[in-house]
Amino acid sequence: MNASGRPVQMFASFFRIPPGEILVAHDEVDFPPGVARLKLGGGIAGHNGLRDISQRLATHDYWRLRLGVGHPGDKNAVPDYVLSRPPAEERAAIDAAIERALAVIPLLLAGETQAAMQRLHTDPERAARKTAPAQATVPERAASPDADASPAIDGTPRARGARPSREPGRKA
Repeated sequence: MNASGRPVQMFASFFRIPPGEILVAHDEVDFPPGVARLKLGGGIAGHNGLRDISQRLATHDYWRLRLGVGHPGDKNAVPDYVLSRPPAEERAAIDAAIERALAVIPLLLAGETQAAMQRLHTDPERAARKTAPAQATVPERAASPDADASPAIDGTPRARGARPSREPGRKA
């Protein structure tokens, strides 16, 4: 990856592909394993492969598929860390992120970049929770049928579903 700029440049030049239509997939130590993000342009954040590609293309304005691999905790350990095999649990998370990224490729090819980003960037567990039917919860104790179990800031019961006021002395 560190010297991938030349082949990317040659390929793009031969097929007349503008940088804005190039997608580079790379490891991202700033994201935990299992996270995948798409973005257009940006810095290189010390990534030698991105540095080489950006130099060869003379721009940072190409698409990146950033695949989280986690961080070793010490910046001096990053080179060895990214070249080593991840533990099985992290590998499974990385593989799942790759699968989610592959699923949005048709949207990217159709030019629907925002839809692709939205789908990829949505946490699959969170999305599943949103689509699951809401379970009704009943407060363990309530002062009255209209009151919530938690009092307002001034200590008085507040109406069910009312949000607490952030201003002192103001009723919820």
